[in-house]
Amino acid sequence: MAIIEVNGLSKRYGGRTALDGVSFSVEEGEIFGILGPNGAGKTTAVECLEGLRRPDGGTARVAGLDPWADGRRLHELIGVQLQQTGLPGSIRVREALELYASFYASPRDPGELIAQWGLEDQREARVRKLSGGQAQRLYIALALVGAPRVAFLDELTTGLDPHARRATWDLIRRIRDDGVTVVLISHFMDEAEELCDRLAVLDAGRIVATGSPGRLIEETTGGGGRMRFRPVDDLDLALLAGVPGVTDVRRSGAYVAVTGRGDFATAVTSALARNRVVVADLRIDQRTLDDAYLALTGGPSARD
Repeated sequence: MAIIEVNGLSKRYGGRTALDGVSFSVEEGEIFGILGPNGAGKTTAVECLEGLRRPDGGTARVAGLDPWADGRRLHELIGVQLQQTGLPGSIRVREALELYASFYASPRDPGELIAQWGLEDQREARVRKLSGGQAQRLYIALALVGAPRVAFLDELTTGLDPHARRATWDLIRRIRDDGVTVVLISHFMDEAEELCDRLAVLDAGRIVATGSPGRLIEETTGGGGRMRFRPVDDLDLALLAGVPGVTDVRRSGAYVAVTGRGDFATAVTSALARNRVVVADLRIDQRTLDDAYLALTGGPSARD
């Protein structure tokens, strides 16, 4: 069942079109990603859903509510984590959660959130003293203090080291596991591929693709990828040329490079095994969401 429905949404700023007939839906209980290059309209679309901006045309519904007309009621049902929280550096973790809880009629217990998100040791710490990972846990807790049905998370892992990013991914999964629908705005393709059940790619104010990461990779790039290995003995390349899914076989010095579509790599390794061909230094590079993104937008991933 769709908890967010967007149909023909449009928004202009002067002579610039930020959104041009955008339509998509988000199913309840999923992690839905919104991707796109600078100026694609990601932030504008999400701000329309949050009731922060009024669209010029089209409709948007979140939990059946019009974000602009029903803003007061909607804000009881959503949680928002912005790129900048605006929290004063001197406020303590406990105080921040108690402050945010006061904005809601039926908030979650701040102490419970502090325990759930591993902030007990930082309960009385000032925000400016938190590490990147600790701050992100606080921002998530603030987004959840109103017991929302939908959480909007905007570029949550920007500036974090790889370990902290992975830890934050686990936190996002925990939000979904608690029954909260997550809308994730990200410019990290590996993050979107790892976390999102489905996603929408915006470019120049329009939706250019929607679907699961796997589906977009398959439809846009044909799936597959490239494998490279060094035959221990002589290898007749004709042996691999007719393997299902293989599109090209060529030598590169002592190595053989094979490209293909679909699950070609399994077919190639099976053919090598059947013919008792021993190889070394085998490497398989599968197509990724980065490849699909580049094909869809014609440019590198970037923040809005």
